[in-house]
Order: sequence, then C-alpha cells, then structure tokens
Amino acid sequence: MAHEKTIWPGSTQLAPVPAVLVGCGDGKTFKYNLITVAWAGTVCSDPAMLAIAVRPERFSFAPISQLKEFTVNLPPVSLAAELDRCGVVSGRDCDKFELCHLTPVAGEKVSAPLVAECPVALECRVTQPIELGSHTLFLAEILAVQVQSDLIDDKGKFDIDRAHLIAYAHGHYYQLGECIGHFGYSVRRKPGSIVRK
Repeated sequence: MAHEKTIWPGSTQLAPVPAVLVGCGDGKTFKYNLITVAWAGTVCSDPAMLAIAVRPERFSFAPISQLKEFTVNLPPVSLAAELDRCGVVSGRDCDKFELCHLTPVAGEKVSAPLVAECPVALECRVTQPIELGSHTLFLAEILAVQVQSDLIDDKGKFDIDRAHLIAYAHGHYYQLGECIGHFGYSVRRKPGSIVRK
C-alpha cells in the first residue's frame, strides 16, 4: 500500500532545514569564530526573532552564552565545503576564518562577526537561553539584516534564486531548487475567475 508508514522512535527527522554559519566572539574577550548550525529557525515575526541550538561542549558556546550576541550567515552553494569544514574542526585549534579563507565583517548592532562572502547575514542578540538536554536553545532578537546589494531586485525584494542557498537534510547538503509556489497561491484568484459563494 502506497501510504503505509513505518514507525521509528522520536528523533531529529525534520528536514530540510537551513545550514548556516553562526559567527560569534567579539575579537577581544573571545576570538572571532564560526560554527556550522543546522538547528536554526525563525520563531517570531514581531519582534523578529530566531533560535539556534548549540551543544554546551562546543567552543562557540561560551562566547554566545556570555556575550549574548551572534550572527547567522546564509552561505551560498559555492561555500559548501567551508560550511562543512566549520562544523568538523574546532575553533580551539584554529582560526576558522583564516582556515576557510573567509572574511570577518563588523556588524552594525553586534560585536560578533559577519561573513562577507555570505549573501545574507542576521545580527542577533540573545534574549533567553533554554537548556533542553544535549543542546541549549538560544532565543534571539534579530536586530539587523545585511543583504548583498546586487541580489536585491528592482522592487526591493531579495532574489533568493540567485543567492543559491544551502539546505541540510539528514547529514547531506542540498541546493535550493525550483520555486513551486508562493504563500497563498493556492487560494489567490486568477484574473477573470468567478468567485462562488
């Protein structure tokens, strides 16, 4: 039967999710560092907020929890190897910006570094850490967003197709594909259509 299901124990099967580079540190108390995060997502629109989940044993945990700031950088497909590398090597042992030939950029609202090569970067301030178990969830307000200017179309909208962003699903990286619709398209009236009550 086509719709028969196999039951697995509860696990992290939600996919795809964004694969992002989180920038942390202030260059003083804590050196600039990057960590690859797949447990990240928008949680509120007013105020604009997102959350990331980080293991306490990760090198980036201390600067994020103590400085209460970080950046979320959306990498393009051309940075897939760098994205992966920042997730498997530790900032304890190397400078990830130097290792991956990435450029730290100052934020407008936070001291944590942005990644110049990423087309979109969100500057975030932690509002609440929540200890969950293996990970701590950092709820954060998005204070500013930096967008690559040549990816903004003539209507002032971010052209996500030309950004070639990366998604993550069960240990694999994917390039975002063809747009198949937009929010509300299934109920939007077509020109000349008859509205029935």
